Order: sequence, then structure tokens, then C-alpha cells
Amino acid sequence: MLYRLLTPALFALEPEDAHRLTIRALRLMPPGPAPATMPGALAVEVAGIAFPNPLGMAAGFDKDAKVPDAMLRLGFGFAEVGSITPRPQRGNPRPRLFRLREDRAVINRMGFNNGGAEAAAARLRARAQGQGARGGVVGVNIGANKDSPDWIADYAAMARIMAPLASYLAVNVSSPNTPGLRALQDPSALAALLDAVLEARGSESGGARGLPPVFLKVAPDLQPADVEAIARIAMDRKLGALIVSNTTIARPALSSRHAGEAGGLSGAPLAPLALERLRDFRRATGGALPLVGVGGIASAEDAWQRIRAGASLVQLYSAMVYQGPRIARAITAGLERLMFRDGFRDIAEAVGSE
Repeated sequence: MLYRLLTPALFALEPEDAHRLTIRALRLMPPGPAPATMPGALAVEVAGIAFPNPLGMAAGFDKDAKVPDAMLRLGFGFAEVGSITPRPQRGNPRPRLFRLREDRAVINRMGFNNGGAEAAAARLRARAQGQGARGGVVGVNIGANKDSPDWIADYAAMARIMAPLASYLAVNVSSPNTPGLRALQDPSALAALLDAVLEARGSESGGARGLPPVFLKVAPDLQPADVEAIARIAMDRKLGALIVSNTTIARPALSSRHAGEAGGLSGAPLAPLALERLRDFRRATGGALPLVGVGGIASAEDAWQRIRAGASLVQLYSAMVYQGPRIARAITAGLERLMFRDGFRDIAEAVGSE
């Protein structure tokens, strides 16, 4: 109810200003109870990580790792921070974030704006050392600086820095807002990139803690040959998961006055394309590689459809803009009902069951 009362005021602000205010408010929240870590009905293990539930906050919300624990306390089973680049980056000129209210969608052309690896690593290090070493699954989404002469070296550097601090590393080569970045999804470039990331991750993080698995985040705007090649490369390198998918440069029929803005489209209009691409990767991998379903998820039914289509985990972001911070608990409660309704004992049993 509080969020509904505040929504007109928040929506009167520019979207980026409203987002910054939200992050500031979350940082000021009292610590509250620790996030759930004990296995429950929705618990699932992916890439050796125990997730208390399969719903995560996608990258882009908490670019600088300022509020991962607030996300976990809201009921998310995991939080993915970033994208983070080696050096601080201003991103693209404003305005660069647009609400499409009539379409329940968002267009962004942020351009990996963030405060850089050093500041984010300091926060994650303090988090790990504070209050008895907080638990919870926090992934780190890594990227490259736009003006870097060697993007692969940037990703390798980020893997070295973040491996000791991350539950998993998410390699983001699918943002449409850094010109040329999606070319890293081409087979030869992708193979070289992942080899560099895996080598860098292993060079700095080991011992009893183990190595964080590497996830790869892909675009929805892929051709069948791209899907097959990416799946083969990911399986050959034994990645932890594929995150399917990022925002789209496609433009389905939209009603908002901002429909023509450049950038990546997320939210409800992305859902059909993201679901189609998830099914494509499920077929290409034969279920041998875990998938994370993202794009247009706004309800328990949406999340359940992705799980039945092959996702072991799901993520959202844009839907919280319109539904508020209670969305995580609403979706997880609904997921549990749907799982038992359809006769499944746990999430793993339901994955790919359509």
C-alpha cells in the first residue's frame, strides 16, 4: 500500500532520478532479519550453489553493489549486481532511461554507467566481513569499459577482482548499449573471451572457498546458428549457466510515446521473444547446461512458464518498477502454489517439463 501511495510521486520524477532515490532509500533501511538460507520447498541447486528460491533480481538494478542484502531481505533468492567495469564509467548521455507505462516496459541506453571495480569490490568485501559474514547468493555481472583498447583484457581483469567476492560471475556480452559489444557473441571472439575469463578466475580464487561458476548472459536477438554455436562453446567450457536473455533491440507493437527511443527494451513486450530464445537454448543444450530465464517476467505464472520451459532460475527487474518491492514474495508464494498444484515436489523436477 505504501508503494502504491508513493508511486505517483516516484513516477513524477525522471526515471533515473527515481531509481537513485530508491537505491538511497534501500541503503537507509534498517538491517532487519537475515535472508532465508535454509532449504525450503522452492530451494534449488544450480552450478553447485544452493539457492533458497529460484527468483533473482537481475543485473542493472544495483549497478554498484550498494544494496544486495536489501534485495535478499525483500524475498529474492539471489541478487546480481552490476554490470561493473574495471574503471568508473559515466555511461551514455541523459536522458537514457524511459518508462513505457502503457506497455509495462522500459527502454534503457545506460551504457554500463557505474563507479568502477575498486568501489564495488570494497563494498562487497565489507559485506563479506561485516555482521558475521552475511550469507545469501550475490552474483557479480562484469563488463568492459567502452573506451578500452582490449575488451577481453577488461573481462579478465574483472574476473580476477571479483572472483573472491562473488557467488558467481556473469559475463555480459549482450548489452545493446555499448557499440560493438554484442560482436563478442560471435563464436571465435566468445571462445577467446571465455577462455580468458576462466583462466583469470582460476588464477586468483581457489582453496577451500572454491571457484565461483561463470554464467554467460546472451541477447534475445540471436539467429538459430548463433544459439547452436553459443551453446556448444558454453558446454565445452563447462560454464555454470546461460542467462537468457538481455534486453532486445527489436520493437514489437508499442503504445507509449517513448516507443521510438533507442536502447534495449525490457518488460512485458520482451516476454514472448525471451521465452522463445529460452526454448531454443534448452533444445540446443539438451538440458545439459542450466538456464536462467529473464525478460518480461511479472508474475508467478510467468516465472512458472519459464521454469517449465527449461529455466532452473528466473530473474526480473522491470516488473518491480510497476509492481513495487513486494513482487518477490508475491511471485515466490505463487510459485510454490503452482508447483504443488501441478504435482511437482521441487523446482528441479519441474525444469523443462513442458
